[in-house]
Amino acid sequence: MIGYWFYAAIARQILVALDRGEERIDISVDLNLSRTTFLLGGDELVLDADTRLGRAELRQVAGKENRIFYLHDGELELLEVRDDGYCKLVATNQAPLLEISGVKMHISKGVNPFVSAGQMAAQVVKRGDRVLDTCGGLGYAASAALELGAREVVSVERSSAVMALRQKNPWSQRIFGPDIELVHADSEDYIRELPAAAFDAVIHDPPRFSLAGELYGERFYREIYRVLTGRGALFHYTGNPHRLKHGTGFVDQAAQRLRAAGFSKVVKVAGLMGVTAYK
Repeated sequence: MIGYWFYAAIARQILVALDRGEERIDISVDLNLSRTTFLLGGDELVLDADTRLGRAELRQVAGKENRIFYLHDGELELLEVRDDGYCKLVATNQAPLLEISGVKMHISKGVNPFVSAGQMAAQVVKRGDRVLDTCGGLGYAASAALELGAREVVSVERSSAVMALRQKNPWSQRIFGPDIELVHADSEDYIRELPAAAFDAVIHDPPRFSLAGELYGERFYREIYRVLTGRGALFHYTGNPHRLKHGTGFVDQAAQRLRAAGFSKVVKVAGLMGVTAYK
């Protein structure tokens, strides 16, 4: 992708450097994938021969906490979509996270969301596996599955808003390649059309129960069981580490439904706020 990404903390850093009369600044303009040194001149940040960012635009970015701006073709675009709920990218000090209607879609406290998604995938994905990613989001788990040696990944995402945002997220670009099949569909509908024993591993990271309760139901779990191969495994993000640690209601009930759906072994993974289940 060609462009530059900014958020409030970076904009404030640039404004301070301008106030101090500094001539250069070392910052990330790709959401912490890399760092580059840029010139400061004429009260502006000089990004390239044709692109500069002045104080007015920097103040605009600095005034929007928990927002990310994408600068391309001379225009600052706020990376949020309000057509399908309120979806936005939120900056962290590493990979950005997805937020839908005020709910964070990633484990992010004290950990890089990209890394935590990789840890989820690593619970069940082995080299040579065919992997189903039921709720693709920004594609972090699908990317991780490829890094773990999956031969093929099918990643399903229902929200057109989320799909639009990941197109403009530099951390999501690995999914736009020949080894990942991106499917725009409702996972509950899509999985019913899949053949039995089609996947070696499933990564199921749904929105919270209040937003997608059907994806925590026994009927959906039975479909996951059906599409897994004989030795297949599921990692299911359920959320809330306190509940996982102390074994209270919601997680135990999800585990019971997984067993009722046919899974022979269900194990809590407290650090990842989820469970693994084995066919």
